[in-house]
Parts: sequence; C-alpha cells; structure tokens
Amino acid sequence: MVNSMQEDDAIFYLRDKMGEYKEMTVHLKGKSLASLRDLTQEEIEQILKMSERLKSQLLHGQKHSLLKGKTLAMLFEKPSTRTRVSFEVGMWQLGGYALYLSANDLQLGRGETIADTAQTLSRYVNGIMARVFAHQTILELVRYSKVPVINGLSDFTHPCQVLADLFTLYEKKG
Repeated sequence: MVNSMQEDDAIFYLRDKMGEYKEMTVHLKGKSLASLRDLTQEEIEQILKMSERLKSQLLHGQKHSLLKGKTLAMLFEKPSTRTRVSFEVGMWQLGGYALYLSANDLQLGRGETIADTAQTLSRYVNGIMARVFAHQTILELVRYSKVPVINGLSDFTHPCQVLADLFTLYEKKG
C-alpha cells in the first residue's frame, strides 16, 4: 500500500474522496504532448481528474512529491511570463525543478541542431517543455528526445492552454 502520494516506477496514484490511494487507470509516464491529437479522450479525462484532485489537495495544504528529483528543461524561443511561471510553479509544487533556457542559452541557430539539443538535454533532464515558433521544432524534439516533450506553444497548437481551458469548463460544469 502507498503511504503517501508518490510516483512509482510505472504508475501514479491519486487519493480518492475517502482518502484512499487509487492507481490511475491511464498511464501517461513517458508520453510526449505535441498536440491534443496525442491524447485519447480517456487520457484527457484522467488529466482533468488528476488536476482537480491535486488542486484541491494543494488548497488544503497537502504537499506533493510526484516529481521529486525530476527536472524539466523549459526551452523558450518565444518568451512568455505566464508559461514560464505556470511551469516553474507547477514543478516546484510537485517537488521537481524547472530549468529555464532562453534562445540565448541554447546553441540552436549557432551550429547545434534540434536533434543535438534533444539528445543532449535527454541526458540531463527528465522532460522538455518547449515554447517555439515552428511546430516542426516540437516534432523534431519529440523524434530525437529520449524524454517526454511538452508543447508549451507552437504556430500550430497550444495544447497546454487547451487543457487549462478544458479544466476550467470541467470545474464549472462538471
């Protein structure tokens, strides 16, 4: 039995309304998010349920360590206060660390390919979030990375914003 909310090697647990830990029915570990097309309806529903539970527990002062010891590289070709703050705070609240990398911090455009960047970062971090100009950059990061990649914004889609909007509707309408 799990004594506290934690990440197992393969599964996540959520505390139900009775305080019991239940295994997530959908496993997203290791999955990249280039667009919402990458998620099934069941996976989206699980994300919304997990978000609701984590938000409620946070409001009640419960600390989490789901991402303890995990680092997220945040690549910003295109700066954004809200995206940076939401990912940094989210990682901190879940026990992880977010590493901000601006276009000036990266060697992209100065000799290093997206493939090189993805492979190099994969050696040091547990995930990559990228806010980029071209969706092709996201697709290449996904292709060459050995860790999950999250699209923080591209010229094609903004899946995290869509999930946030869906969560607002889920909270208001159920």
